[in-house]
Amino acid sequence: MRDNGSSADLVVRINNSNLAAVIMDKQATDVMLQIVDGRTLSPDQRRKIYATLRDISLYTGYTPEETKEVMKYVHITLTGSDYFSLSDCSMDLARSFINTLTDFCLEHGVITSDLLSDRTDDIDVYLHQCLKHGKCAVCGRRGETHHWDTIGMGNNRKRYDDTSNRKICLCRMHHTIAHQKGVKDFQRDYHVYGIV
Repeated sequence: MRDNGSSADLVVRINNSNLAAVIMDKQATDVMLQIVDGRTLSPDQRRKIYATLRDISLYTGYTPEETKEVMKYVHITLTGSDYFSLSDCSMDLARSFINTLTDFCLEHGVITSDLLSDRTDDIDVYLHQCLKHGKCAVCGRRGETHHWDTIGMGNNRKRYDDTSNRKICLCRMHHTIAHQKGVKDFQRDYHVYGIV
C-alpha cells in the first residue's frame, strides 16, 4: 500500500495463475475487497441480534430458532455472504446482519421491544433504511421526509434540486419537534440526524 497524501494505492498480486486467468477471461471490471480484522461479534451485538430475532419471531409466529435460520438465509441471499454461525462470526458480519434485521423490521412493520435506532450498529444505514421505507427514525411510525438542510424562503420547492441536501424521515410529531427545537438540539436529544 502506498500513501499519496489524500489517497492510497492498493496493489493486489495474484500468485495463482489459474485465478488470474479466470478473472481475465470474465473481463471483470469490479472487484470487492473485504477486510477481516479477526474480531468476533461483541456481547452488545449479540444482545441486539437476539432481541431483534425475538421480536421478529413474535411478529411472524415462527419459533426463535426458526426465525434465526430464516433470517440468516435472508441475509445470505441479500449480501452473498457465506453461511455463518452467530457464535463466532466477525464484528463486520454481525453489523451487516443487524442491518438486515433492522431493514426487515422497518419494511414489514415489526413492532420491537425497544427503539431500532438503539439497536443499530450503523446509524447511517439505519437512517437510509428509514427514508427508504418511510418510517420515523425516532419512533418507527409512518413518516415523511424532513429537510435537515432547509430549502430556504423564496425557493420554489417544486423546482429546487435538493439531492445534495441532508434529509431524515420523521413522523408528524417528531417532524414538528424538529422544527421547534432546531437540528442541533434535535440531534442531541434523539441521536439521529439528516443524511444525503
